[in-house]
Amino acid sequence: MSEDDELDRIKLRKLKELMRRSGEKEARGFPDKPIEVDEENFDELIRRYGLVVVDFWAEWCGPCWMIAPIIEELAKEYSGKVVFLKLNVDRNRRLAARFGIMSIPTLIIFKDGKPVDMIVGAYPKPLLEARIKKHLS
Repeated sequence: MSEDDELDRIKLRKLKELMRRSGEKEARGFPDKPIEVDEENFDELIRRYGLVVVDFWAEWCGPCWMIAPIIEELAKEYSGKVVFLKLNVDRNRRLAARFGIMSIPTLIIFKDGKPVDMIVGAYPKPLLEARIKKHLS
């Protein structure tokens, strides 16, 4: 077995552990709540799912806490269609810099592994939902 095969097996095992801890619905392979991500698993998760919304946030950010329940609701409502990830910018500074995050909360919508939309600030659920729905087709 090559080193690449071994690394792939380790990545797959780690991903399965992450999904199990984050309450993923095994039957459909889609989580019904946001998954906490970091620099180690970020790229793999945005490539794995067709449509992904990443919430760039921080613990000290009031507006981030304001939209957190909305993100939870959307994750439940769109389970099977959209995956929601939460990335703490204080713990993952390189990823925040990579995407030019200057203000939080910032949501970046990825389609097929590529960023297609960015929402900066705390917005009500109908606005966030409308922006996400644009990318479902």
